[in-house]
Amino acid sequence: MTIAYRKGTVDDAPSIDRVFRESFCDTFAHLYRPHDLEAFLSTFTLDAWRSELGDERFAFRVAEADGQVVGYVKLGPPALPVEANGSSVELRQLYLLKQWHGLGAAKALMNWAIDEAKTRGGTELYLTVYTENECARRLYERYGFVEIAPYHFMVGEQADEDIIMRLAL
Repeated sequence: MTIAYRKGTVDDAPSIDRVFRESFCDTFAHLYRPHDLEAFLSTFTLDAWRSELGDERFAFRVAEADGQVVGYVKLGPPALPVEANGSSVELRQLYLLKQWHGLGAAKALMNWAIDEAKTRGGTELYLTVYTENECARRLYERYGFVEIAPYHFMVGEQADEDIIMRLAL
């Protein structure tokens, strides 16, 4: 099946929300107490998605198959606790439905994210990744991201052990 890519729009909010929730829960739900997971997911509302999709500081790229969003990547202004060496951009999210793993979509979304960060004048691209998410870590390392610091990613009241990674652009 062919995957097509395009800019995310405000109308994509429900689809992006669906992909985010399904992907996050497929990968991580087993790590959390139900009330922590619920508290975390409750912060991702359709209004919040629409706000980011309509905000020029953010950029979304969606992957579609048969007219359905199956993945996306989101860039935004830096919010991580790092001392940037130049103009930086943050890769906030990259999610892909499980059945679409291994078909090149993650690579296509990463390529776009790096190109878009450069287009936005970025000299550095930052992201966080869960320490035990080996698949994602390998993807980022293949692109040249390097680990620079530990990071506590909060899911409800639970602090995950993430790492901050940096790519010089």
